[in-house]
Amino acid sequence: MSVIEKLAYSLNRRDEVSNQQLAKELAGENDSHSIQELVENCSNKNKNIQSDCIKVLYEIALLKPQLVANYIKEFISLLDNKNNRMVWGALTAIDDFTLQKPKEVYAALPKIIEAADKGSVISRDHCVGILIKLSSVKQYAKNAFSLLLEQLKTCPTNQLPMYTENAMPVINKANKMNFINILQSRMKELEKETQKKRMEKVIKKLSK
Repeated sequence: MSVIEKLAYSLNRRDEVSNQQLAKELAGENDSHSIQELVENCSNKNKNIQSDCIKVLYEIALLKPQLVANYIKEFISLLDNKNNRMVWGALTAIDDFTLQKPKEVYAALPKIIEAADKGSVISRDHCVGILIKLSSVKQYAKNAFSLLLEQLKTCPTNQLPMYTENAMPVINKANKMNFINILQSRMKELEKETQKKRMEKVIKKLSK
């Protein structure tokens, strides 16, 4: 049976449970043949099949990133897709396997950032996730962190506290002040008290 026959669309299911179960099954079996078939069908003429394929792939990436990491070129090419679902789905997968392919992901950063800037909130979320991960890799840390700071300067205020908290593991003595300065400069833009408290908590922790 083709893996396409097991997708939610093929089963006439409107929920994502069957796609999540399929991802667990393929990851558990290290089913490289089916994974390749899913990658190939990300360009299927049927958009429902495209969407199901990318869903299963990024769920696999979350479980076993090494199983999909070798398809990085294919995921990067999806960033040009006119279907926004495919763009943020590809970024979700890339975020999950960044540390398996840091060199290739770093090389693709211009395209990743462009896709995030033009795309949805989810796209930006995963772009920031990618930059944080690359900031933990010594040879890419300096440039990746600079790009991360640019995202923090311009991202929507609703996302800013989450990005700030997620970035904490890559903050060090060398980059701490620049990070704090950006957070302080954006504090006045925050409308919700809960957002301010989250940011203040991070600043206080880093200022010790």
